[in-house]
Amino acid sequence: MSVMIHGRGVTVHRGGRDIVDGVDVDIRPGQVTAVLGANGAGKSTLLRVLAGVDAPTSGTVSVEGADWFGRARRSRARIAALVEQDAAAELPLTVLAAVSLGRIPWTSALRGPGTADEALVADALSVAGVTAFAARTLASLSGGERQRVHLARALAQTPRVLLLDEPTNHLDVRAQLTSLALVSRLARDDGLCVVAALHDLNHAMGFADHVIVLHEGRVVASGAPGEVLTPALISAAWGVTATVFEREGRHPVIAFDLPSSAEDTELAADRLSR
Repeated sequence: MSVMIHGRGVTVHRGGRDIVDGVDVDIRPGQVTAVLGANGAGKSTLLRVLAGVDAPTSGTVSVEGADWFGRARRSRARIAALVEQDAAAELPLTVLAAVSLGRIPWTSALRGPGTADEALVADALSVAGVTAFAARTLASLSGGERQRVHLARALAQTPRVLLLDEPTNHLDVRAQLTSLALVSRLARDDGLCVVAALHDLNHAMGFADHVIVLHEGRVVASGAPGEVLTPALISAAWGVTATVFEREGRHPVIAFDLPSSAEDTELAADRLSR
């Protein structure tokens, strides 16, 4: 399978430190890639670089074989769409208007939205399950409903790369599973390249084809979730003890506990940093 996003030595330096530190990534279409790590590991920062929103301090990113930041911003927006975890809802927009913003990279002052754009917006509303909200304002929606609207806006953008920062944020359990199943289907059936920053390791086990684990801005493991998310790795990267339960015909489930002592946590983290 070809590589869609190829990053080498990606570094983002801010506030006197490297938030992302020399990251190498190869991300393929038709897969869900989960970016994992504790708070402050650099997940959101890496996603913004891969989305073409923020340029790295050093390192290179290419998409479909071409320098990502050598492209015009409009060109990048036709390829990649980013859904951030706390997208603003202050603007007095209806859901329909908010989702229609996804067509901006494809329209201009000379060519406003046409029938085809309207059809794509309607389809995005339907796929994300928010058609019933179309006439409501963003401010009137719950956090979970807004999250689905922002997903619809990204889908209306008709991207080939969809980047999701904590896509299950604000969602109840059923909605979390439904949303992840949706993006997994889009990757599998439509060949979409999906990159999602996740906190829930069981979600990564259940829906990701590939995982990248960050610790203090560095990649410490990558590969298939069942091979990467071992008790030893989880202890080192998250500071908890983990038990992985295998299930016949289904993905494994991970249970977590606090470590028996602070010393155990420090030893695990020390092993990871070597």
